Amino acid sequence: MCGIVGYVGRNEAAPILLEGLSRLEYRGYDSAGICVEQNGVLEVAKAKGRLQNLIAKTDGGAKLPGTLGIGHTRWATHGEPNERNAHPQVSGDGKFAVVHNGIIENYARLKQELIRKGCTFVSETDTEVVAQLLAYSYRQCGDVFEAVNQMLSQLEGTYALGIVCADTPDRVIAARKDAPLLLGYGQSENFLASDVTALLRHTRDVVYMDDGELAIITAEGIRIYDERRRPIEKEHQH
Repeated sequence: MCGIVGYVGRNEAAPILLEGLSRLEYRGYDSAGICVEQNGVLEVAKAKGRLQNLIAKTDGGAKLPGTLGIGHTRWATHGEPNERNAHPQVSGDGKFAVVHNGIIENYARLKQELIRKGCTFVSETDTEVVAQLLAYSYRQCGDVFEAVNQMLSQLEGTYALGIVCADTPDRVIAARKDAPLLLGYGQSENFLASDVTALLRHTRDVVYMDDGELAIITAEGIRIYDERRRPIEKEHQH
């Protein structure tokens, strides 16, 4: 079982991501990673094995300053457990970073199509296909929201996704299909997680996403869209 944590707010993101991931260790994993946005650049750190390896590598998160980021603990499904296959997976142009729970069933076909279009892959994961497809769609349309929708329309399988883009450094994007994902609400900070235990130190005000929904998470608030991308309001749970 994999774990997802996301944060955007006024505080340093990396220590919050690492702390949230530590609360998900009980789910089992073989590698971990975080991505933090720094001045329009996505900085990524990954480590094989225990989360403590990643904590040591990043000096408890101090080596990755920034107030927005995503993190992941991975249980290998596509490719062996190593840093290259750990999440977050990043697009070739460095614009997008993605954490993913689930399985993209048509990833092999999508990967071959992207290779024919000039994309170069560095991992064995199905998740890198998501990042590369996002970047390709973004180059075609020039809009992150539309690129996410174009990417999602091509996926077959299950996913809980946390996405960040270097060109929109104020937001984390979340999408869900047949894999748990929830949103956490704070004061001038908001959260994303695959399990509520990751957020309990920071908030108990949460919304559970349903299949087909997409969310835009900023420090100021969270906008949720249904399958047809109409804005919706959802009941909060404590």
